[in-house]
Amino acid sequence: MDNSGAIVGPLMASGILFFLPKDNPVLQYKIIFWVATVPAVIGVLTIIFFLKEAKSQKSFTVSKISLKQLPRNYSFFLIIVAVFTLGNSTDSLLIVRTSETGISPSLVPLIYMLFNTVSVLLAIPFGKLSDKIGRAKLITAGFIVYSFVYFMFGASSQILVYIAMFGMYGVYSALTDTCQKALVSDLIPNEMKGTGYGLYHAVLGIMLLPASVIAGYLYDRVSPGAPFYFGSVMSLIAAALMIMFLFVNKKA
Repeated sequence: MDNSGAIVGPLMASGILFFLPKDNPVLQYKIIFWVATVPAVIGVLTIIFFLKEAKSQKSFTVSKISLKQLPRNYSFFLIIVAVFTLGNSTDSLLIVRTSETGISPSLVPLIYMLFNTVSVLLAIPFGKLSDKIGRAKLITAGFIVYSFVYFMFGASSQILVYIAMFGMYGVYSALTDTCQKALVSDLIPNEMKGTGYGLYHAVLGIMLLPASVIAGYLYDRVSPGAPFYFGSVMSLIAAALMIMFLFVNKKA
């Protein structure tokens, strides 16, 4: 559902860029951001007035939680997430790379929409598959797909290649996004799920900042392809670590 909304958003943005007068791009983007506030406000109002949280029939006494209580395989998984995220810079870099081919600005959101569309179409089938064969295998496959996509963004400067890679990027998203969160739930005991998810998102947030700083530096100071090669290598390392994770857990 999240990515379904991300299909409609770029479609609207592309329409605004296409139909409004192109002699005032600043006004175009101002309108896009104002329009984007509308669903955001609706989302907040929906949470306030229409969502009711189910009350638990049991009352739990929350004791002091220590990070030492976390399973070792979860800690190993967090290390893998950190390694991968260091090479997972902001998607804005993909858009910048695409726009530098000279394509019309109104078409860039449509290309990004391709990524979300593929992710939406494959999310449920891959989710069902992860229930059957396990999350870690799909996450590993997703890291390998990501590595290929980023390598191609670094090696090529052709718009047709980028369009195909945005489709493959949607495959990566469908393979990893939901599976990673589901794996967190699988690894963490019920009484520590909140802590587990908090740590997972903390690792993502902490690593995303240096990831984008490194990518921006490489893009400006080395070459436009450098950050994509870096992301590709980090993803391959993460895939290798996930294979180790699979082996260790199977042995256990």
